[in-house]
Amino acid sequence: MSHDVVAWYVVLVVAPRHHHFDFDDYLRIEDDSEIKHEFVDGRVWAMAGGTPEHARIIANISTLLNVAMGDRRGDVFSSELRIRIRSVNRATYPDVSVICDRVELDPEDLKGHTALNPTVLVEVLSPSTAEYDQGEKLDYYKQIPSLQEVMLVHHDARRVVVWRRTGSSWSSFESTDLVELRSVDCKLTVAEIYRERLT
Repeated sequence: MSHDVVAWYVVLVVAPRHHHFDFDDYLRIEDDSEIKHEFVDGRVWAMAGGTPEHARIIANISTLLNVAMGDRRGDVFSSELRIRIRSVNRATYPDVSVICDRVELDPEDLKGHTALNPTVLVEVLSPSTAEYDQGEKLDYYKQIPSLQEVMLVHHDARRVVVWRRTGSSWSSFESTDLVELRSVDCKLTVAEIYRERLT
């Protein structure tokens, strides 16, 4: 670990709880770090890795979306793509992002690693993050002007909830069978989302 990384971790660990980082500070932390962090209005939080099942579900969803979208305009991105919600000063790494048309990059990120205009975001819930992902984080996501749908995939049951923008409001639709993402004209079966190899 480089001296710069050590220095940033010292700041993160020992800084008073009221200490706030600006977005440039956060980008420097991410550039020097081997793990991802979420930026939450001046605070920086390390993001934990997922279980094999969590990773498998994410891979299934990415594959299904790529196949379902075919040659239509739009791209599917992994959690390597950072999404910023400028109106609430947040940045995070959704499990899957879909961006239609051209990717709009954050001009404050000179390396071009942060997008601003997702159409669909997917989060696979885990026991440690489910409450946050379905509550506060979902509320942040709804502030993204381009965002049309958020898909929340439960870890403890074959159950998927889609939040969909309708005009100025949002409605939720739960399914244990077929999941429809109208904004990208895709239908995914819950069985395929949770599919695992038979041994």
